Amino acid sequence: MTIAPAEAAHLWSLAAAHLWRRFSGRVRAGLIFRWRFTGFAPERILIAPPDLRIADPQVAEEFYAGRFAFEGDVVETGGASPFAVLPPNPQWEAALNGFRWLRHLRAADTDLAASNARALVFDWISAQGKTLRGVAWSPEVTARRIIAWLQHSNLVLEGAGASTYRRFLRSIAFQVRYLRTMAITLEDDEERLRARIALSFASLALPLAPGTVRAARHNLDDELARQILPDGGHVSRSPAVLLELLTDLLPLRQTYAMTPDGPSQVLIDSVERMLPALRFFRHQDGSLALFNGTGATMPDRIMAVLRQDETGGSPPSHAPHSGFARLSAGNTTIIADTGPPPPPTASRDAHAGCLSFEMSSGRHRYVVNTGVDLFGPREFRQLSRSTAAHSTATVNDTSSCRFSSGRGIAGLSGTPVLAGPTRIEVHRLNEEGRQGFIARHDGYLRIFGIYHERHLSLMEGGSVIEGVDRFYSPGQRPLAKDRSDTVSVRFHLHPSVRLEHGDGFISLAAARGDAWAFDSDDIAPAVEESIYFAGLQGPVITRQVVLSFTAAQQAEIRWRFTRTRLGA
Repeated sequence: MTIAPAEAAHLWSLAAAHLWRRFSGRVRAGLIFRWRFTGFAPERILIAPPDLRIADPQVAEEFYAGRFAFEGDVVETGGASPFAVLPPNPQWEAALNGFRWLRHLRAADTDLAASNARALVFDWISAQGKTLRGVAWSPEVTARRIIAWLQHSNLVLEGAGASTYRRFLRSIAFQVRYLRTMAITLEDDEERLRARIALSFASLALPLAPGTVRAARHNLDDELARQILPDGGHVSRSPAVLLELLTDLLPLRQTYAMTPDGPSQVLIDSVERMLPALRFFRHQDGSLALFNGTGATMPDRIMAVLRQDETGGSPPSHAPHSGFARLSAGNTTIIADTGPPPPPTASRDAHAGCLSFEMSSGRHRYVVNTGVDLFGPREFRQLSRSTAAHSTATVNDTSSCRFSSGRGIAGLSGTPVLAGPTRIEVHRLNEEGRQGFIARHDGYLRIFGIYHERHLSLMEGGSVIEGVDRFYSPGQRPLAKDRSDTVSVRFHLHPSVRLEHGDGFISLAAARGDAWAFDSDDIAPAVEESIYFAGLQGPVITRQVVLSFTAAQQAEIRWRFTRTRLGA
């Protein structure tokens, strides 16, 4: 990959910032700061915050049998502690040491599950309690573990003796002091916010000094104000991150409500903006739209969060600060990306999906982005971030964003967006019987001198979707006729969609769902294979409709979806 000078400078600045955080983390975890982690141990836990994550009691039986399944890998311990076996990968190790799985043992609601939970927690304390190294003590994993231990402290301590109780409290107090010191070394993204959430939980659940409680509250407010956008989206522009944060913030708000001071206005306002934003990204089948690192989502988990929304209102029609548009009429919903990539520090999972859209009709999804495979090979992640993996247009089979390769110096900062659309103009359409938008981006301007503009309209009560894609030079001048730039406009289809392709027509239908016809007056559509990464059981083969042409010879193309049958 050839890196432009501006991108190289950007990459070096990100790498330098990462090196500084890593150096700072090592210093803070070293002997100079170690004295800060020890000290007064609280005598009791004041409150066990609730946990909104969906639990499966069957998992408790798997654990008791020595089978630990995390992040797509299963490890059989053969009777040994899971903390004593060689982890298959860092993701599995992080999930094990994060302890969010305690909820499954709690859901089992048996003495055996409670005993197993206590044994596993104290196995960790014995094996990892003060090593301060490795995945187990990364600040982001520590934050998850603190939240989980506090939420399920009643389970762990049920029937525990005085010495066991004190040992647990000493460990969690040590971890809280450690995280308080290390939080500033975290990447400037949702992990830093989660660390502030964990410290806020600790300030409420443990009898800490008033100054410590005020500092936790203040730091959380600062992070919320910086990361939660005015329309309720997260700075990463990821629906999945929004869901994850709400799953922690809602119990935190509830826990603050039990205290004399109550939750801060910043926390209240942030959550009240985030809940409608989550509804914004939700299709009618209950799942989230596949933008910026979002993979398969369980509708039950989303509903567990949305049940906390006392307003229960309709989602907004646009999210201007997050950079998305939502069109809805009848039983048709369209969610479109009309924004630039997020800031580099929050872009490690960002996609090159500008002007892509997803369409659902009734409780079925028809047009999708490919999403991500959360547990598959890392190269799948990079493939799913490309523009070609989205329902939008590519120019010369190139992505509209440039990503760090993750190798060499680039690997120090992960794989953030180095370059992409910087100027996106959006005009909303809201006329009698028609809603939509006109948007254009400059993601292909620097490389090819081309703007991409998309007109998208939803009409006739949600039964007709019309689109126009235009490609032109600066000043809206036509491209020179001798240019050979090729364009592919893609419409990835959900795997559940049945496709029939004949001479000049394409028909799409879902079982007991609506039927739609796709056509274009300008280009004969082709049907090609695609991969849907966001399947619940992993990636599956699906189809995509593709309009391919030479941009200089066909400056704009028109296409439409028309409902031909209303499903049962």
